[in-house]
Amino acid sequence: MFDPTVFDNLKVAIENQVYDLDNIAGQVLVTHRIDRMELAVMARIFAIQFTLVNGAGITAEIRLEASLKDIAAELLEQAGEKPGCTLRLRFYMPVQDANETCKAIEQQLEALWQPELPPTQTLSFGYGEKPVIYHNEIELHFNRKINEDQMEDLPELIDHMLQSLEALDKLV
Repeated sequence: MFDPTVFDNLKVAIENQVYDLDNIAGQVLVTHRIDRMELAVMARIFAIQFTLVNGAGITAEIRLEASLKDIAAELLEQAGEKPGCTLRLRFYMPVQDANETCKAIEQQLEALWQPELPPTQTLSFGYGEKPVIYHNEIELHFNRKINEDQMEDLPELIDHMLQSLEALDKLV
């Protein structure tokens, strides 16, 4: 019989909660989903992207990653290893005034999340676009892996994602 891994259990929990916000609560619209096994490095990746139904089109992404080392530590029950997954939270949004808006984004996210590390913002734009509209990928970093011990924290994490979307919508 198949024994689900930490990755599988967290993936299902995140997926269920986000789809409930889409199908039952009608608060978000799921726009993309990734469930990938990276054979080149034997890693698992799950990501779900969503926007607020009445929002400005800013996209939030919850990404869960498990490396070969993470998966092997769990399946082989390696002594001294604590199985876990890497959690990445991302937001994608357009930005016109990079200096002003990026600073406001950083302030909003730091106030909401109080992270140990500042959010990373990566700007890109299409060559020849007039006016230049930057595409901003914002990522929140965490210093530790998560596992089933954080399962109870997922509703609060997703609620913070919704609050972040609302705060970022005001900056567009």
